[in-house]
Amino acid sequence: MFTGIIEEKGKILQIDYISRQATRLKIEAPTILEDAHIGDSIAINGVCLTVTKQTETAFDVDIMPETIQATSLQSLQIGSVVNLERAMPANGRFGGHFVSGHVDATGRLIRKTPKENAIYYEIQYPDHCKAFFTMRGSVAIDGISLTIFAVSERSFTVSLIPHTQSETNLGEKDVGDIVNIEGDMLIKHVSHLLQFTPSEREQTLNLETLKENGFM
Repeated sequence: MFTGIIEEKGKILQIDYISRQATRLKIEAPTILEDAHIGDSIAINGVCLTVTKQTETAFDVDIMPETIQATSLQSLQIGSVVNLERAMPANGRFGGHFVSGHVDATGRLIRKTPKENAIYYEIQYPDHCKAFFTMRGSVAIDGISLTIFAVSERSFTVSLIPHTQSETNLGEKDVGDIVNIEGDMLIKHVSHLLQFTPSEREQTLNLETLKENGFM
């Protein structure tokens, strides 16, 4: 479990192509490795991956075909900057929102608009994610916890303050770039449950229904 608060910007040092759709990355990240161990989970651009090897300043992760296909990690190159966050400790401060590190889809940055001290990012998302986004709701973009303040049929808009622009890789993104999107966990679970509600229980909530179920 993660919070969407980025701890460090890492750099891709090496990419080993194990097969056509399986990859091993070596990532430079001296700060978060101070108390990391082999087997720990680290979110890389919002994707939960496992540390398989480490030195004092870098660590390795293996990326399986499903992750390559479903996320923007396939576009990484030597020198690419990535957002990094360690899994949240049980006694840690919770600064963002519940982030699982399981990306729902990739989206495309379609507009950047400077506004006073902020930059508005409009991100286009695939149709199957439409139910996950709501005004003032949370979303993780490349692992960053952000708040949605505008939603349309095919896109949503978030605002980046100067700190987020400088401390994450999102400030370096340009129109056309692909980002990882993870919708709010609560919304996803409720949406899933509603899809599979038995038809005989699909009824309007009223006084009669409450009485029949022992609430009155």
